[in-house]
Amino acid sequence: MRRLKALGMALAALAMPFAAAAQDRVTPDIEMWRLDCGAIAISDLDAFADGYLYEGREGRFTDSCYLIRNADRYLLWDAGLPSALIDSPMTQGIFTVSLERTIASQLAEIGVAVEDVDFLGLSHHHFDHVGQTPDFAASTLLLNSRDVEALRAGANPQSSQILAAWLEGGAAITDFSGDHDVFGDGSVVILAMPGHTPGHSSLLVRLPETGNVLLTGDLYHFREQIENRGIPRFNTDRADTLASFERFLQIDQALDAMIVIQHDPGDLERLPVFPESAR
Repeated sequence: MRRLKALGMALAALAMPFAAAAQDRVTPDIEMWRLDCGAIAISDLDAFADGYLYEGREGRFTDSCYLIRNADRYLLWDAGLPSALIDSPMTQGIFTVSLERTIASQLAEIGVAVEDVDFLGLSHHHFDHVGQTPDFAASTLLLNSRDVEALRAGANPQSSQILAAWLEGGAAITDFSGDHDVFGDGSVVILAMPGHTPGHSSLLVRLPETGNVLLTGDLYHFREQIENRGIPRFNTDRADTLASFERFLQIDQALDAMIVIQHDPGDLERLPVFPESAR
């Protein structure tokens, strides 16, 4: 009996620091805006499944970016299509891309200057996610180290040129090999989801009112891919993609999260219409 009592006292003492920490933890002051960063028309969706799932179909994607405020610090998640496309749509292969508004103009509408953005997080290095990064040269770039290595090895010369300031040491960059806690309080976590590119990432945002939100990056491009596990032919690693599918949906289930597919126009209604924010 004495041994059990002593063990109970020891466990209680061990638990005290954790209980105190939980009581002292303050819910972060967070909100998130969905930004319009372009549109993409696809003449042949067959490229988005190596299992011939979408043959003969066309599609239209949105290109979404997100501004997240944590107290007085800001993260911009993805940087959309380049501003040179305004009033000048471009067709290349199966893709026709267009842009109506810059990120900077949308930020100005809510009183945020580009210089206020502390962190520029990229889900991966593809053209439609890095286009307006040069406007944020004062921001610290957050990018998975496997994508950084791929860019430096010449995997995507166009994006390497756009991101040259960070890749060549002229601007601040933080790279990481796994998950990355952006603000250090668990409220916004970049999740390693490789396969689309070597260092592809998704984003977990834990909003105090809306709840947990999972932004996909390009893990999925439209809802149908969740059900039929369609893997784009241009993904860098099929096995990594399948593993990322499993991990992403496991996180979704564990956290009872809301999935927002960044390229699916049908998911626009899941978040408030700009300039309103999700809290």
